[in-house]
Amino acid sequence: MKIVTILGARPQFIKAGTLSRAIASHPSIQEVIVHTGQHYDATMSDIFFEQMHIPKPNYFLGVGGKSHGAMTGQMIEKIEEVLLIEKPDWVLVYGDTDSTLAGALAASKLHVKIAHVEAGLRSFNMKMPEEINRIVTDRVSTLLFCPTEVAVHNLKHEGFETFTCKIVQSGDVMYEGALFYRQYAQKPTLHVKNDFVLCTIHRAENTDDEVRLKSIFDALNEIAKQRQIVLPIHPRTRNALKAQKYQLSPNITLIEPVGYLEMIWLIDHCSLVMTDSGGLQKEAYFFHKPCMTLRDETEWVELVACGANVLVGANKETIISTFSNFMFKPKVANLYGDNNASTLIIQALVSYA
Repeated sequence: MKIVTILGARPQFIKAGTLSRAIASHPSIQEVIVHTGQHYDATMSDIFFEQMHIPKPNYFLGVGGKSHGAMTGQMIEKIEEVLLIEKPDWVLVYGDTDSTLAGALAASKLHVKIAHVEAGLRSFNMKMPEEINRIVTDRVSTLLFCPTEVAVHNLKHEGFETFTCKIVQSGDVMYEGALFYRQYAQKPTLHVKNDFVLCTIHRAENTDDEVRLKSIFDALNEIAKQRQIVLPIHPRTRNALKAQKYQLSPNITLIEPVGYLEMIWLIDHCSLVMTDSGGLQKEAYFFHKPCMTLRDETEWVELVACGANVLVGANKETIISTFSNFMFKPKVANLYGDNNASTLIIQALVSYA
């Protein structure tokens, strides 16, 4: 059996680190990895593939840095060329990026079966490009690998049980990966205090809105009077702060984006996570750390329901008040599976009639 895996963004490399490693140990499966280039930096990409023990891509498409439409269109064209050459049994896509959508559309037009890892997630915010990508990808997929019960419920609620597809509650490959890579965690070269807060901000809804961004950083400046905040700074966030000529507290430690193993160390050693990232909300939970999400909604509603995560949006007062009063509830067992997602995914692919 031949699988063509489509990757294009950092979270997908992390997920592939787990599943590709499992695929490589399966004698009857050949995996061909395609890197679209959606998010590409030569140094960071090399680090990722080395750190995550992922085979180097068989194809690099070099599509990135364009508008959603231009990038997705060019990806579809180039992925189609790869599929016509490789003639795979499956196309495997992860998550909700433009690369995910392009891989799913290219495969569906050629009648190649599609496996969607991290299916069924919904923010119910159609202004998010990711929401459109995940809905369309789910609809054309053959196997839908859901990380949680909530994701399964979402698909059933939308009528997916009546479609020609199969829903599998596989658990989360990111959970499996986090536990595996924890042993390889690396401390970044910076001084941190014992109770530091880890913060990331990168979503356009925050960085491209001057009012939201200022409100968030006004709150961070207040919190920094009590705690050191370590913030791996996204280029978009750095540029937005520079354009506003915003003055940060000296207790906010800005660092360049770090590799996954360094990020794992930061999560494991911080006292609290504040983020607008999707994946980091889960990773905080994996390491039993409270999380404040700087968004108005989340796909990971089960984290909010169990008290591991609080949605605070971009309101300064809400952020500060939540920081002061956050009561972190105990970890709920098996929320993201039993650390065997990759095994369940491979079994479903191999046994699919």
